[in-house]
Amino acid sequence: MVLVRGLLGDVLRRKRLRQGRTLREVSADARVSLGYLSEVERGQKEASSELLAAICMALEVPLSTIFAEVSEDLAREEALVLTHPTIEPEVASAA
Repeated sequence: MVLVRGLLGDVLRRKRLRQGRTLREVSADARVSLGYLSEVERGQKEASSELLAAICMALEVPLSTIFAEVSEDLAREEALVLTHPTIEPEVASAA
């Protein structure tokens, strides 16, 4: 099963790393605890719309851009599941 929170966390982490920023920097700018931001990036916590807005502002990336990337990743994961129904999405995407 594909979890949107995991895909969202992956996209947020990629954006942060492409900017060369640390979790600590982004959490401070977004006024979100370091631990909570880490859990969001790892797909362990569902981020509220307010939290997502704060993280996007800290990353200087529109929320719509984040959602567009999540949507693309989700479509890719779903396609993998449809072509390989016996393989879990996380396994198929690592291949």
